Amino acid sequence: MKFKRIFLVVLDSLGVGEARDAGLYHDEGCNTLGHIKDNSHLFIPNLKKLGFLNTLYMDNNEEVDAYYTVARPTNIGKDSLSAHYELVGIKNSVPFKNFSETGFPREMIEAIEAVTGRRVIGNKYVDDPQTILQELGEREMQYGSIILYTSTDANIQIAAHEDTIPLVKLYQYSEKIRKITMREEWRVGRIIARPFTGKSGKFKFTNERKDYAVKPPKKTVLDFLKDHSYSVIGIGKISDIFDGEGITKTMKATTNIDVINKLTDVMEKNFTGLCMANLQDFDSIYAHKKDIEGYANAIEELDVEIPLILNKLNTDDLLIITADHGNDPTFQGNNHTRENVPVLLFSRDFKDPHRLDIRESMADIAATIAENFEVETPEIGTSFLEQLK
Repeated sequence: MKFKRIFLVVLDSLGVGEARDAGLYHDEGCNTLGHIKDNSHLFIPNLKKLGFLNTLYMDNNEEVDAYYTVARPTNIGKDSLSAHYELVGIKNSVPFKNFSETGFPREMIEAIEAVTGRRVIGNKYVDDPQTILQELGEREMQYGSIILYTSTDANIQIAAHEDTIPLVKLYQYSEKIRKITMREEWRVGRIIARPFTGKSGKFKFTNERKDYAVKPPKKTVLDFLKDHSYSVIGIGKISDIFDGEGITKTMKATTNIDVINKLTDVMEKNFTGLCMANLQDFDSIYAHKKDIEGYANAIEELDVEIPLILNKLNTDDLLIITADHGNDPTFQGNNHTRENVPVLLFSRDFKDPHRLDIRESMADIAATIAENFEVETPEIGTSFLEQLK
């Protein structure tokens, strides 16, 4: 075992340029980090020292403090679930269903109304969920309905006021809807329960959001670690993404700063294994709303935290910073974008960090983690552990 603890941080949607197959997704020319940099005064000296900006062109930088490269996506689709499957070594060849352009079919709505006994309202794409509360929140309370909507990801989101539909009942409805949407033609990646409170004009979501994902079709590197009694700590939406599979400890977090605070808390604990965290604000708050300035500010806020994170690493720790997909806020439409993802690797013990060859799959990260802890190899991915010296 080279590293006792590995910290894997996923910068949700922070891609670094179009993937080789971007044309299949009509995403030629997309570049989340590159276009944010071109359209803002991005100041990230700490991430720059790790080679983050070098991942845009894969140019050589002999002054970096970390190994850096990019990884190409290989799983079909550009939704969060398919991407995270790849990051933990699972091949996915069938994309999850996305209803952002068509709305949900009438037959599905009728099935949902039948199992919940509630009228469904909404049935639309929403880039800012807060707007649908102001539009339909009062109507939801008046009729005891459930609000159904989706984002650009492969999901169904279900909103209900806690005074109308108690939290436990909303969760029960979400579980029933999860079962309904296992039909192949309705198979979305996640059902998301979104309770809200407040009065007309001041409705707001609570922190009791709950995701119901499809269970991974096969064991991931997370499962292999858990099976061998290693710790697997999930921060943010990680546990929800994998439906709890392979996770030994779940830590809920609602914002990037909250995730980072939980991460640095974990770094002070004595454990052996993996800690995986997702910084979702990049995607959910800024990218989908086309907020270039907000996205840039969020990257700069992360940059400020980098020294603290690095200082909490032990000499036998490894930090991996990557992403799951792109979501270029300057690009047409509101969908995720098919992009390569950055891979930054930092350890206090590294002697000569430098640029690495491009990785042919994001699953190479999972294979590297598996080799480090000497557990079973995931079904996809090639380890590059021996290159980290």
